[in-house]
Amino acid sequence: MKFMKTAASSVAAVALLTTGVLAQDAVTKLRIQTHYAPESLSGKNAAAFIDDIQTMSNGEIEVEMFYSSSVVKSVETFDAAATGILDCDMTGGAYQTGKNPAFQFVGDIMGGYDTPYQQLSWLLLGGGMEDAQKLYNQYDMQLVGWWVVGQEAMSSTKPIRNAEDFKDWKFRSPPGMETKIFDKLGASPIVMDFTEIFTALETGIIDGADASILANNKSMGLYDIAKHATFPGFHSMPSDHLACNKAVWDAMPDHHRRIMEVAMEKLALRQGIAGDVANAQAANELRAEGVSIYDWSPEDRAKFKAAAQETWPEFATTPEAQALVESHLAFLKEIGVISE
Repeated sequence: MKFMKTAASSVAAVALLTTGVLAQDAVTKLRIQTHYAPESLSGKNAAAFIDDIQTMSNGEIEVEMFYSSSVVKSVETFDAAATGILDCDMTGGAYQTGKNPAFQFVGDIMGGYDTPYQQLSWLLLGGGMEDAQKLYNQYDMQLVGWWVVGQEAMSSTKPIRNAEDFKDWKFRSPPGMETKIFDKLGASPIVMDFTEIFTALETGIIDGADASILANNKSMGLYDIAKHATFPGFHSMPSDHLACNKAVWDAMPDHHRRIMEVAMEKLALRQGIAGDVANAQAANELRAEGVSIYDWSPEDRAKFKAAAQETWPEFATTPEAQALVESHLAFLKEIGVISE
């Protein structure tokens, strides 16, 4: 009897030890950076995502979150994750076009999809994840998912009622493909930092700006100066991503990876609907404040789309970029957004 008790105790001790080791091995510690401030709409949704993955993993996933690009500059987040300074990048692929123009087509496609849900459909249902993953893996990163807030709005100190109003219109533009597209429409894009927009509008250096969605533009105070806006937006819909160091990702237990993938899909839904609601509320408030809001006609939207899609092949100067353009075009035709 004593022997049986001793044997049972030994088995229990081994089981406890094994369980402890497994529990220790199952802990995933991640350092993630986003460019969003914690009080912004996107920052709040990012915080909810972190809470989700920590809660669903019963604390096995531990996250140290850095907001407002507090560790490295936004454009350096991807490399910081790839080299181990961070573990994951929660900014966007468009920052990496200098590495490969293919990142334009996973960061801000421009002139393609009309809604966040169409754009997410390409990623999740149209073969986009597989196509994009090949690009990310080349740089030792794993694309976990997207979160898309919606179409951005243009802000202006003069009317922008249609494509003709873009002629000689000086506006703040991010670098990259957008400058080429708006050149074709007769506008004068001026590349400048996001932080310089308000002063440039105030001093008349620019007539308008491509900054963010209507709600964010309003919160920045742009419509205190610029009394004209496009809404619903149509020209730019950046895809923010979660991309992690591939070695870190591959070392994670399967259930941790699945938790993060599922939580990203929830984040994508929340981000899309939160943007819709915030923009609708902002539009009502701005109209009441006397801001003129222009909903472009289908014909004028088509002019922009034509200029954008004409520019895609010009910007797709690598095999990876060409493959992504072909993938987008095939899916856009499949869902009827563009004709054959």
